[in-house]
Amino acid sequence: MAQLDCGHTQHVRHAPPWEERPWVLSEAGRAEKLGQPLDCQLCNMGAVPQGYDRYSGTREFTEQDIPEGLLSDHRTKPGVWGHIVVEEGRLEYYCPHGVFVLRPGVLGVIEPDTPHRLRIIEPVRFRVDFLRSGATAG
Repeated sequence: MAQLDCGHTQHVRHAPPWEERPWVLSEAGRAEKLGQPLDCQLCNMGAVPQGYDRYSGTREFTEQDIPEGLLSDHRTKPGVWGHIVVEEGRLEYYCPHGVFVLRPGVLGVIEPDTPHRLRIIEPVRFRVDFLRSGATAG
């Protein structure tokens, strides 16, 4: 487990297809990489700008009742950001910045009018919060 300067952590010894890292297979390869910088995939996802607040959201979904539309490319309206909030389990989140594994404590950031989709990895419980500038929680 790598501790990154941004405060996130990153597993580096899991098997492909997540990421090809042949250096993790040997003690010498791992030792050579100690202290070397790693790109933070979570920071690559981006963040909602300041001043955006929750104004609406979905009900909670599980792997049993997730709407089909969330599993194929779809978009939010222009100006509407979102957070995918996983309460239990894990989801894969596909967006233009890459593929991210969402779990409790790791929010998916949805950019306005940008194609994205989900894939269920394991039993999951999650919701989507919608945010806009100057919104009041509802």
